[in-house]
Amino acid sequence: MSKIEINKLTNANVYMNGINLLGRAEEVQLPQIKHKMAEHKALGMIGSAEFFAGIDKLECKIKWNALYPAVMSICSNPFLATMIQVRANLETYNGTGRTKEVPATAFLIGTFKEFPLGNIKPHENAEYETTMSVTYAKLVVDGVEIFEIDVLENIYKVGGVDMLSKFKKNTGA
Repeated sequence: MSKIEINKLTNANVYMNGINLLGRAEEVQLPQIKHKMAEHKALGMIGSAEFFAGIDKLECKIKWNALYPAVMSICSNPFLATMIQVRANLETYNGTGRTKEVPATAFLIGTFKEFPLGNIKPHENAEYETTMSVTYAKLVVDGVEIFEIDVLENIYKVGGVDMLSKFKKNTGA
């Protein structure tokens, strides 16, 4: 039996507010979780160190393969939060071929901050890329929650464990 397992995620589908947008999104750039780090340096230390100080802003970009008026009407309202789901099929391979397929789903909530009128060129499909400011992100793979972040509700969970439980207790939050 092969010891090497390789995961491949090569396709997905986008849902906006529960509406299936199969075949309409060309590319999705999910948020990058970037930890803000605070530097600590003091007399007597041989060097400096960095420690967790929060999470940087989250963004999602979606490149649409055409102009979809229903999508653009949602993207053009900066006062309405939008729920996005990106549902994918995560495949695992080893020396014998594909050994399993499991669902991988990213859940996002945010408001769109950029929506294009499009790049139009002769004899080429027009391009439309929207940018969403994300306040909620969760990743679930095969029914297991990998992480959940909600910046407005002060939630940060990794593997179902609340990373802020002591902070909330200590601050009375």
